[in-house]
Amino acid sequence: MVVILKNHADKDKVENLTNWLQSQKLMINEVKGEYQTILGLIGDTSRVDIDLIQSLDIVEDVKRISEPYKCANRNFHPDDTVIDVEGYKIGGGNFQFFAGPCSVESREQIIGIAKEVKAAGANILRGGAFKPRTSPYAFQGMRAEGLELLLEAKKATGMPIVTEIMDASHIPLFENVDIIQVGARNMQNFELLKELGHLDKPIFLKRGLSSTLQELLMSAEYIMAGGNEKVILCERGIRTFETATRNTLDISAVPLLKEKSHLPVVVDPSHASGIARLVEPMAYAAAACGADGLMIEVHNDPAKALCDGPQALTPPQFAKVVKGVENIRNHIK
Repeated sequence: MVVILKNHADKDKVENLTNWLQSQKLMINEVKGEYQTILGLIGDTSRVDIDLIQSLDIVEDVKRISEPYKCANRNFHPDDTVIDVEGYKIGGGNFQFFAGPCSVESREQIIGIAKEVKAAGANILRGGAFKPRTSPYAFQGMRAEGLELLLEAKKATGMPIVTEIMDASHIPLFENVDIIQVGARNMQNFELLKELGHLDKPIFLKRGLSSTLQELLMSAEYIMAGGNEKVILCERGIRTFETATRNTLDISAVPLLKEKSHLPVVVDPSHASGIARLVEPMAYAAAACGADGLMIEVHNDPAKALCDGPQALTPPQFAKVVKGVENIRNHIK
């Protein structure tokens, strides 16, 4: 349930209302927008008398919310959430490129790529230190050493870093990571999500391979219910019957998620297809339908990459995508 207060509502009356609602064993999420204040009520609201609250002179409107996700719901928070990562804003009309290799392979590799993607227009460096792989024999990443190399790349370029976490026990290793990524396979690792909810750090939440949009938003809810409201949603393709591509990019997810939620939505066209030549057109489609950013895999020598080389762009190819996306966004504006 949400209670929409009138502009310039009497503060004492608002405090009396919130105290009464809390006495009904309800949690209150107060959102102050530019033009109105909303009280989001979380808990068993079935016994709350809407007509009674509606009759108060400080109340503009009262609505029941049927969706099970409350914190992530746009009805609770009409304005877009804008997440600031060391001065780079994501959401609310701000667009960012997340770029870098699938996995960190060496100091020279990650620092070299970081410099090239920054020159091409990326502001946030992505790179895998811990790599979830289908095969136990595949390269699993450099782990803690990979994190150190990412931090070296950050120092060399000034770019904030985003990298994937695999287990809650690894959280201490991520103290200096700017954005923690939860991969598709861990989207419903609820114990991990609960722990990430206690952090004051942006969480980049990827949609599961076979997950619905509601399931994605419920996973975001786990993080937000713990107190961490800095969640970035990522559409990275879902598993369908189609075998021509690695996954199927659900481009409709972008406007639907932005309709249902106030959280930023980023698209990963690299994992969506697994084919480098398809990254450019899908990136353009994502920009055209309102995405708040793109996560693109870039490698200096994709043919020799230790992980996901077939879907990686070269730095010059990435630079071309950046220019094309900027043209599309300027045209839409």
